[in-house]
This record gives sequence, structure tokens and C-alpha cells, in this order.
Amino acid sequence: MSFSLENITRENVKGLKPYSSARDEYVSDGSRMIFLDANENPFENGVNRYPDPQQRNLKSVLAEQKKIRTDQVLLGNGSDEVLDLLFRAFCEPGEDNIITLPPTYGMYKVLADINNIENREVLLTADFQPHVSEILNKVDENTKMIFICSPNNPTGNSFKTEAIEALLKNFDGLVVVDEAYIDFSNQMSWTSRLEDFGNLVVTQTLSKAYGMAGIRLGISISSKEIISVLNKIKPPYNVNELTQAHALKRVSNPARILSEVNEILEQKRLLLSVLPKIDFVTEIYPSDANFILAKVDDATKRYNELLQLGVVVRNRSTQPLCENTLRFTIGTKDENIKLVTALKSLSK
Repeated sequence: MSFSLENITRENVKGLKPYSSARDEYVSDGSRMIFLDANENPFENGVNRYPDPQQRNLKSVLAEQKKIRTDQVLLGNGSDEVLDLLFRAFCEPGEDNIITLPPTYGMYKVLADINNIENREVLLTADFQPHVSEILNKVDENTKMIFICSPNNPTGNSFKTEAIEALLKNFDGLVVVDEAYIDFSNQMSWTSRLEDFGNLVVTQTLSKAYGMAGIRLGISISSKEIISVLNKIKPPYNVNELTQAHALKRVSNPARILSEVNEILEQKRLLLSVLPKIDFVTEIYPSDANFILAKVDDATKRYNELLQLGVVVRNRSTQPLCENTLRFTIGTKDENIKLVTALKSLSK
């Protein structure tokens, strides 16, 4: 099925002339200049100047590490802004719809509601995989995006490659693959398939493996053409100077990030060896993420008991297919020892 970016872009966005900031019109080449163009306070304090609206230095490092081009990357104020820009660029309020696959990340539905876009839900199968034929049956001429979270939150598993490929090949809208947890997985990132599918959008984040949830930095990776549309509507200075500087310092030390990821995976293996021995844990689901979803006898009871012991986990029982489940994020060695001690104390 052929994909046309022109056909899915909102009419008002097609003709939109984006705001041109002072830092768009003059891009420093490193020369020492006197900047009198942006009405800034001239007294240097580290943040008195506007940040680079295109985050060029940071994008350059990320693009090299992810083996993509800088014009295939858009950075935003957390993944939530990146996702919201997709709605604003490609979904006509009150007319269009998206498809999501519960249980999944809740912000897709929230953003659909905020943007007045119908959210058509297709439950995952019993083993938490996309029901491809049912998804495609939900598609109509106003379906603009399908949201796929892989590895999935809250279940932790990755979706089968052939299922995602089938959606990419048979849907002429955008397939958005949310890879917030990809750094904990052995699966290949879908960024390696950008040249194969013009309707593929991959979102990633610096909040998980990179350990920077507090600075709010999300990533959208797609074709140059799709990124160009998103750049037209993003706020000019959506990623502040402190965020850019901190992120650049952190991503420039990939060895440390890899070390932390490996430690998290080792702690995950240890927790997986303990959970089957806890008598109120009835099922442990496969996970390619930095968390484990487990079914227990009474999730609300066990959640409250763990709170009393000073451990906060997530009760996911309100999610479809997740009745009586708890989600355990992998902590440090000391934190996991406390979790295991608490679980054993509650076990019969």
C-alpha cells in the first residue's frame, strides 16, 4: 500500500509558515560575536541567551550513536510533546481517529482526548501481541496513526517483527513505534528500518536507560520529510539550554550508560530468580524492559502491604488483560534487596 505524506498532513499545517527566531536566522559558526539580535539580557550567567532551537550539537551526537542523519531527528520536551506534535500535524480535530492497543501507555489516549481525536482501541491478544487483522479492520479513511509500544508498557514484552511489518505495509497512515524501553532489549530498534517504510515514526526517550527523566527530553526519529513537518509546528525553543547541556554531557559518556543498563539487567535477572518462589505470585510475564509485570493473588492487598514496608510498586489491575498484576521497576542492588526482603516477609 502506497503512503502519501501529503494526504495525511493537515491542510492548515501544509501552508503554515513557522516562526523564525533570531537563532534560526543567524547560526553561530563558533566565531566570537556580539549578539544584539534577540533582545536578551547581555550579562552572562549561563542561561541569559536563547538556546539553539534545533539542538544541533546534541542531535549530532545522538544521530551518530543511533546511525541516522540529524535531519531525521526531532527533540521535544519529553516524549509527550513529541507525541502531541504528531497529533497536531496529522490529525484533524473532530474528524480523524487513531488506533491504540491496550494495555498500553496511557498518554496516547489522553493526547487523543486533548486534541479531540477519536481513539479506537484494539486489545492485544492473550499473549500480549497485536491482533493485526482486527487492527486493520478498524481502519477507515480518517485513521491517521496506529500507536505501538514495543517493548510494551505495562506488559514488558516486545511485539513480533512480522506483526509490525504487516501494519506498516497495509496501512497508509503513520505507524508510531514507541521505543521508550528499547535500550533494555535485545531487539533491533526500528530506526534501522526507516529506509524501508516511509510511514514509520519511532519515538525514544532519555528518561529510562539514559537516566534523565527529570530533564524531560523525548526523541522522534523518522524520514526527513516527516521531521520537517513536525519542525514547522514545534515551539521555537522547546528544549531549554540546561536540558541540552545536561543531555549532551550525559550522552557523550555511552560507556557509563551501558554500565548502568547492564547493572539494571543483572538486577532484573536476580529478581526473576526470586519471584517464582513467592507463593502469592501466580504468573511472571516476559519482559524486554526495565520492569517486570507479575500476576498475584490480590494486587490491591499486596500493593498496600508493600507500601507499609516502605516499597512503592505499581498496581496495574485497572488495565485490560492485567487483572491482579503488579509492576516492579528494577532498582539498585540495595533497593532490590529491600524489595525481595519485603516480598519474602509477605509470603506464607
